[in-house]
Amino acid sequence: MAKTLLLPIAKAKDDIAVLAGMANRHGLIAGATGTGKTVTLRTLAEQFSWIGVPVFLADIKGDLSGLPLPGGDHPKVVERAGQLGLEGFVFEGFPVVFWDVFGAQGHPVRTTISEMGPLLLGRILNLNETQGSILTMAFKIADDNGLLLLDFKDLQAMIQFVGDNADAFITRYGNISKASVGAIQRSLLTLDQEGGGRFFGEPALDIQDFLQTDGSGKGVINILAADKLMQAPKVYATLLLWMLSEFFEQLPEVGDPQKPRLVFFFDEAHLLFEDIPKALQDKIEQVVRLIRSKGVGVYFVTQNPLDIPEEVLGQLGNRVQHALRAFTPKDQKAVRAAAETFRTNPGLDVEQAITELKVGEALVSVLDGKGAPTPVERALILPPHSRLTPLSSEERAGIIRSSVLFGHYEKETDRESAYEKLKTRAEQQELEVREAAAEKSREKEKPSEVTKIVGAMAKSAAHAIGSQIGRQIIRGVLGSLFGSGRKK
Repeated sequence: MAKTLLLPIAKAKDDIAVLAGMANRHGLIAGATGTGKTVTLRTLAEQFSWIGVPVFLADIKGDLSGLPLPGGDHPKVVERAGQLGLEGFVFEGFPVVFWDVFGAQGHPVRTTISEMGPLLLGRILNLNETQGSILTMAFKIADDNGLLLLDFKDLQAMIQFVGDNADAFITRYGNISKASVGAIQRSLLTLDQEGGGRFFGEPALDIQDFLQTDGSGKGVINILAADKLMQAPKVYATLLLWMLSEFFEQLPEVGDPQKPRLVFFFDEAHLLFEDIPKALQDKIEQVVRLIRSKGVGVYFVTQNPLDIPEEVLGQLGNRVQHALRAFTPKDQKAVRAAAETFRTNPGLDVEQAITELKVGEALVSVLDGKGAPTPVERALILPPHSRLTPLSSEERAGIIRSSVLFGHYEKETDRESAYEKLKTRAEQQELEVREAAAEKSREKEKPSEVTKIVGAMAKSAAHAIGSQIGRQIIRGVLGSLFGSGRKK
């Protein structure tokens, strides 16, 4: 029989540990600001790395970058280790790969417009239903005409082309409102000014690069720099959702493995569910429910359990609840609701304890070997082994340069796609117009020729933009809302 792997995370009367075989059944880390959620996240990430499980997490405040170096730099960590009497406790660093959408604090993270698809793009751009349908039409027109949508300028050119030729597309694709096209263009401009356009392009992220271990067998901790990204919260949440959907789509079924293939921490998880269409929320719930069979554990980090829809919350078996405030009737209701999510412990008043917890203290319940939650216990979170102090710019740069991935994602490529083809076509059409005008001036007795040329151009623009086989319009598992699969 395989040995049961334990991940100690807290200490009450006895040690409290997450069973590695139950770690892909997801989890929750909740609590008010400043109560210790980030340290709990760090401790869990270290434990997973130790047993060879790769980790993905977003560093929203910039205080997780010290994970590659040994700790001992904070007196409270040393004090906690002594207080808990942890035998053999040593400070050490962990293998880390830094990522950054903007390419400044880590390897650039990119995907193609085509891979993101219109559903998630519409959410990033904050489009209404009508505008979203036109974005979907633009993808369909591109697919039908072999126009690859890879980088941001491809999408801008495609939306411009659809708007300019709206009348030619009505019969086949439906009405295209010029006002809605203009709204999409303004949203694209805003996103580009915020730097979001840099997320699109090639080389696109290969999620296999998130599933690495180092030479000693430790799982690599992938840290996405998100301090700047959080200035656009909806973009942040949607990008992480896209990553999660990619894991769901690409990884094979493994059932219930001895340990997860990957653990994905979704910090500031409430942003994922704010102002979200019901259809997309349903699909998120489906992904969370099914991705455990791919060996992926998802841990939501948020201030209050009520930030998470009940259908998702019910799937989070391993729970760490830090302190909540109860200053108002609304706060008190939230405390009661949080208390009710735990399996009761006759010797503990959970509702009262939630408001009394000190920093670094939490209510903890994990799944036992049969998949049932253990009675909640009040416990002290184990101290992390890595450095709490963030890396300096020089230290971070050194780790980025030493990565085996360095140089691959830094070299952006720009192959021929929609922008280049539409530009070439526009230039050709302009030339044809000039030639037609010249011909008209030479042969004024044949005015019908210009009409024929313009008619041919319109037909060409609508039906013969390209000859490649188009990609499927809706990408990824989220696209299954419309019943299509992954592009080949």
